[in-house]
Amino acid sequence: MCSAYSAASLCMSMLFFSITARQKIGTIFEAARIIVQLVVMGSGMMVKAFGLAYRQALANASRTGVAQEVGQKIQKASKTMTETEARQILGVEKKSTWEEVLQKYDNLFEQNAKKGSFYLQSKVHRAKECLESVYPQQ
Repeated sequence: MCSAYSAASLCMSMLFFSITARQKIGTIFEAARIIVQLVVMGSGMMVKAFGLAYRQALANASRTGVAQEVGQKIQKASKTMTETEARQILGVEKKSTWEEVLQKYDNLFEQNAKKGSFYLQSKVHRAKECLESVYPQQ
């Protein structure tokens, strides 16, 4: 009888253990699910808040004219080349004639065409365009 009692006791304790283990695992999964939901909700709110703040900053900048001014400065700085830069690129001085400028342009353009440097060809061409406005039309 002692062995039957201990077998039943063992079965009951295993059954109880498996039920409590399942409850613990279920509780852990429930907690993990809640944490994931909180993280997803929080990140969604953060993205929305940053979007609203960015739109508000753009609206404030457009009202004060800062955006247009900065845009114009960037556009002007990126597209124009100064006369000094153009002369340095072509290697000519202020005293140089237009024919000398054209000769330097042709030499540099052809040298870079052979080596395949489109970037340098572009710089040489922009330098010539810049100096065209300085020299009288010939």
